[in-house]
Amino acid sequence: MKGLNNMRRYKESEIDELANILKNDGVISVPTDTVYGICSRMNSIKAHNNLIHIKNRPTNKLFPIMCSDEEQIKSIAIVDKQAEKLIHRFMPGPITLVLPKKNDLPDYINNGGSTLAIRMAPSKTLTELIKKNGCPLFMTSANQSGEPVCKNLDEIEKSCPTINGMLEGNVSFGQASTIVDCSTDSIKILREGPISSETIIETLNN
Repeated sequence: MKGLNNMRRYKESEIDELANILKNDGVISVPTDTVYGICSRMNSIKAHNNLIHIKNRPTNKLFPIMCSDEEQIKSIAIVDKQAEKLIHRFMPGPITLVLPKKNDLPDYINNGGSTLAIRMAPSKTLTELIKKNGCPLFMTSANQSGEPVCKNLDEIEKSCPTINGMLEGNVSFGQASTIVDCSTDSIKILREGPISSETIIETLNN
């Protein structure tokens, strides 16, 4: 099926085709549990730059990273006991954890900084997409940088007309994820989303 600008829309059964777009450094739009996202593969500077170009995003603004599971999170970030509690209680779910990055990651992944913002794939389809690529995905909201987040595929097509394909599907929360900074000893809630500060504090205190 094609939309307004004849951009190809894929069904969940066509995941192999979407995985191939990503493997070729392409950028696609996918529904997540929180908002519609656009993504590219993490292990390619070309894919990273293509995503920057499509988002029209300042190069100093970092992309969140979506992993398939806890093991993959631990392959790129340092997870302490506090972060582990949050992973086990809330992931996959509408939460982003800011974690210290492992030293062996290339600088382009986070502009040479010391942390990564990480989510876990909320659906079987996204988990499969990540596994087929063999690496995590840069995942950011579907919109031009600084503009409102797109609410449906037609809006994404207008806002990001040069992406290489779109996965059909629905978003459950319609609200950006809760962001928790676990990169220092004192955990900070940077943005409250579907998971409340109280629930997070209660989990950490148990």
